[in-house]
Amino acid sequence: MPLSNNATHYGAVAKTFHWLVALLILTLIPLGIIATDAPFETSEQLAQKAWLFSLHKTLGVTVFFVALLRILWALTQPKPALMNGDKPVESLLAETAHWLLYGSLILVPLTGWIHHASAEGYAPIWWPFGQSLPFIPKSPDLSHTFSVLHGIFEKVLMFTIIAHVLGALKHHFIDRDATLLRMLPGYPATGPLEDKHSVFAPLFVALVIWAAALGTGAGLGLFAQPERTEGAALAEVETDWTVTEGDIAITVQQMGSSVTGSFADWTASISYDETAETDVKGQAEVTISIPSLTLGTVTDQAMGPDYFNVEEHPTATFTADLISTAEGNTAEGTLTIKGYEQPITMPFDLTIDGDTATVNGTVTLDRRNYHVGDSMTDEGSLGYSVDVAINLTATRAAEGE
Repeated sequence: MPLSNNATHYGAVAKTFHWLVALLILTLIPLGIIATDAPFETSEQLAQKAWLFSLHKTLGVTVFFVALLRILWALTQPKPALMNGDKPVESLLAETAHWLLYGSLILVPLTGWIHHASAEGYAPIWWPFGQSLPFIPKSPDLSHTFSVLHGIFEKVLMFTIIAHVLGALKHHFIDRDATLLRMLPGYPATGPLEDKHSVFAPLFVALVIWAAALGTGAGLGLFAQPERTEGAALAEVETDWTVTEGDIAITVQQMGSSVTGSFADWTASISYDETAETDVKGQAEVTISIPSLTLGTVTDQAMGPDYFNVEEHPTATFTADLISTAEGNTAEGTLTIKGYEQPITMPFDLTIDGDTATVNGTVTLDRRNYHVGDSMTDEGSLGYSVDVAINLTATRAAEGE
């Protein structure tokens, strides 16, 4: 069997690409479903789920590159004529299916890859080239959008595969021609065929199908960003220093990778007098709305009963003395999460310029002290240490306010 195509038959290379991609796709689709439905309540279950997703993603990237090679090879080869070239409707459907298959083999893994690259918190792709993509930022909104696109294009691919298989079976059992046989090993006999391939009409129909699928997804509201469960609004606090901008960020280790998130809603009551003669220059009380946390793909999991348990404990508090000595600045106090209290000492850098102060502080916590993720006993699945970083700018209230 020759390696290259000719006017009536596919060569060995085209057949190899065809069946390799078919094997990968028929593995990926059920694998993705199994991974999505797999539980993740314990360390063992989370590790198993991550393993399934890593396998799915790695095979998906493999499909992307194999599909590119397949398309490049097809561009250099003559395309065997259609067995049903004398039937315009069947020919149009067959050619449309080919456009949908080739396009989907690029679109499905590419959108999944972008979803992965833009997400915080993931099961890694098993390769040495990193997990990011050029020009793709870490963005929950972008990740959600491409997750939806991945799902839509995947469904188009699945329906096209079903139609493609049914068409091949029709050719074999009803039309009794060599359409299926010439994609199998060997070189079946065929008579001369007239080349009636069309490009523009099938491509137009394929584009209409993709557009209809996207429009249906938009109409069903799939592209809308998921609503977060918001906790009760935090009450305003009296403070000598008003925070004008800042953030509280946390970084956890999941499956050996760093996942960073931040709290969108928090208040700080701060009193501080840098001229005080004692080491204790003031006090701070910070209240954090836990439901305002965004933590990549594990946000919803973090809200659950075994983690922050936001239904019963929607806030965390940190009350501390602000101490300044020759050795530096520290906030020494108590952090309360889920009703569990722990003493905390957080070093911080402080710069005061007139009535404006900038603060940058970091501290490392042990999640086990607050019974966050008690079921996750394997540090390789979810690290025990949690890095907290506080950065803020505050202005001093004028006297008399």
